[in-house]
Amino acid sequence: MTTREVPYPRLHHVQCLHPGGLHRMAYWEWGEADNPDVVVCAHGLTRQGRDFDRLAGALQHRFRVVCPDVAGRGRSDWLDPPSLYTFPQYIADMVTLLAQLQARRLGWVGTSMGGLIGIGLAGLQGSPLTALVINDIGPLVAPSGLHRILSFVGQRASFATIEDAAAYLASVSTGFGRHTKEEWLELTRPMLTQGSTGWRLHYDPHIIAPMVQATPEAAQAGEQAWWALYDKIQASTLVLRGAESDILDLGTAQAMTQRGPKAELIEFPNVGHAPRSGSVDLNRFPREISGCLVG
Repeated sequence: MTTREVPYPRLHHVQCLHPGGLHRMAYWEWGEADNPDVVVCAHGLTRQGRDFDRLAGALQHRFRVVCPDVAGRGRSDWLDPPSLYTFPQYIADMVTLLAQLQARRLGWVGTSMGGLIGIGLAGLQGSPLTALVINDIGPLVAPSGLHRILSFVGQRASFATIEDAAAYLASVSTGFGRHTKEEWLELTRPMLTQGSTGWRLHYDPHIIAPMVQATPEAAQAGEQAWWALYDKIQASTLVLRGAESDILDLGTAQAMTQRGPKAELIEFPNVGHAPRSGSVDLNRFPREISGCLVG
């Protein structure tokens, strides 16, 4: 796939429930609005739905592609208190979204955090997901990668220019793979909002709070819970891994091919966490995803 322009997506919102109130979750929609064959693309921890512009542009002629901004990110509401930024809340929000989509067939493409949300949804009894693509994440998150993420997430950075912001994001996201300056600008623009002191990242700095407060015992229990959900998945599953990933180690990825849905595994060379547009062979990437979603 080339860097050709793709049509601007439609922006919608869905009202979701949290303890004590309601919040709006934004989502971007590509393709025919009445297409019952739907692919939902879910982003990573600090990202937002526009990360999938190129992939959605490649899939939209076959599927309706829906790319949510998870609560606290992008155009979605922030949550108060920050203790609500947990996977049970994210999964509940997505159940609300999926009910609104009224899909005949439903696939999920999730990068990092979005992949865990997909595992959570696909592992539920009666899950509507028929296909699942997990991009560089698994039930066990490698400690070195988690520590790296915790070192920069939540910093209240402000930037004088979009170019400065792109340079910063490139510096903390080297695992994305090789990108040109123009590609980093493309990835950065939807990540920003302009304020009185300059440009800032378009997410709530407090999204990291539950992760920082987690105890080792809670982390171990969480790993067991993710594996339990993974083992219940019935959907056709594809796992994508950057060969240099510090989040999804090879042992975990191989275990995902042997248990639960016995996923197919594809590795991308010279990429860390996480493979994305511009760092992988996009002539192959949409075909592999589309093949998994069709079954």
